[in-house]
Amino acid sequence: MSSHPAEPPTDRFRLRPRRDSALPDRLARSAATTEGAHLRTEDFTGWLAERGRAHAFQVDRIPFAALDGWSFEDGTGNLTHRSGRFFTVEGLKVTGGPGPYGSWQQPVIRQPEVGILGILAKEFDGVLHFLMQAKMEPGNRELLQLSPTVQATRSNYTKVHRGADVKYIDYFVRPGRGRVLADALQSEHGAWFFRKSNRNMIVEAVGEVELLDDFCWLTLGQIAELLHRDNVVNMDSRTVLACLPFADRRPGALHSDTELLSWFTTERSRHDVVAETVPLNTVPGWRRGESAIEHDEGRFFRVVAVSVQAGSREVSRWTQPLFEPVGLGVTAFVTRAFGGVPHVLAHARVEGGFLDTVELAPTVQYTPGNYAHLAQKDRPPFLDLVLNASPARIRYEAVHSEEGGRFLNAESRYLLVEADEHEAPRQAPPGYVWVTPGQLTSLVRHGHYVNVQARTLLACLNAGALPTAVHA
Repeated sequence: MSSHPAEPPTDRFRLRPRRDSALPDRLARSAATTEGAHLRTEDFTGWLAERGRAHAFQVDRIPFAALDGWSFEDGTGNLTHRSGRFFTVEGLKVTGGPGPYGSWQQPVIRQPEVGILGILAKEFDGVLHFLMQAKMEPGNRELLQLSPTVQATRSNYTKVHRGADVKYIDYFVRPGRGRVLADALQSEHGAWFFRKSNRNMIVEAVGEVELLDDFCWLTLGQIAELLHRDNVVNMDSRTVLACLPFADRRPGALHSDTELLSWFTTERSRHDVVAETVPLNTVPGWRRGESAIEHDEGRFFRVVAVSVQAGSREVSRWTQPLFEPVGLGVTAFVTRAFGGVPHVLAHARVEGGFLDTVELAPTVQYTPGNYAHLAQKDRPPFLDLVLNASPARIRYEAVHSEEGGRFLNAESRYLLVEADEHEAPRQAPPGYVWVTPGQLTSLVRHGHYVNVQARTLLACLNAGALPTAVHA
């Protein structure tokens, strides 16, 4: 028996639950609520149109010579801003990748600063609502889309541009203004960004929140309905919503979580990819004209310049470069049910801009026109299955834009396509694995596991944009 007296109880050692056990039910309640306390879903289209009329928006293509504050650097040819901030357009050299494009060079956006993508939450009438913003991005085809409460680079919220304050930023940078529900560093598009990460946050506000112009409170059920519409919910909103810790109501899976992590670690270990930035003017196969940097064969994407007028932004006028893809992308999860549990077929995808070699991606993530010239044996797996899917097999479909602050008219057709054993066997081919949405939700709590395109589809699943059952 110990001779030491028992240590007196003290608040200093009070333990707290490791998880908020009530949050999953609160999220489920919000997802099941299709009419909000502040804005009816049927009134959303009119509200968004009214916010568009309230400001002057205009985007014009311009030659590179008309860029204000941007120039091609002597020696490297890199496209840089005179402040040394924001981002640069440089060259990227990749070796050791898989497939017919195992080694390549291309332009890439280098933006080492970490931005904040944050959504503010608050309960009204017992239901969680999320504060969304009608935000203009110069690269969006429809310009105005539903964005997070805060969508700002560090240059923005530290006011390098000397513009107005970023609204609601204090909730995400000052402790005590709210309770964090989700917070993770997530990758951006690895095909066009070099090792870019943003902080994806959801914070529940403490106290009253002033509702400013261009903002609205919506439930997850309302957002789910909007996710069925083309080009309404922007990419930054989708990636943040994917980080919500929904409960996994179906604990079984084809592979255990440990098996999945081991498979993913193996995929990361087996690829010997080297990606490094190089001077833009040394990249072969790309030519620079007065108004565009483009591939010699007219494929992939081009770098262009635009002049922007946006009355609702922190800075009302500016010029900048944008990446413009050639053609509409196709991004899809192939789906099946095993033992009555829905699964999606994830791909361990190599992209030159990833921080750590591979991330879990959708089954298909391609611009079909870039592969049209290839022989059948060299075409990406499952691409033709998705392209030729009958309407009866398509469980979800919408056209969504990618990041409108850096990409011009970058859109992808997002789908969930049901398959059978012959088309997508239980024994997945190398580089692919069957996972449940619940397993993806667990992984997305950590950074650089699930790529931004897969997070879009996960947001659709978790927000209730699909039936809960996928037919076998």
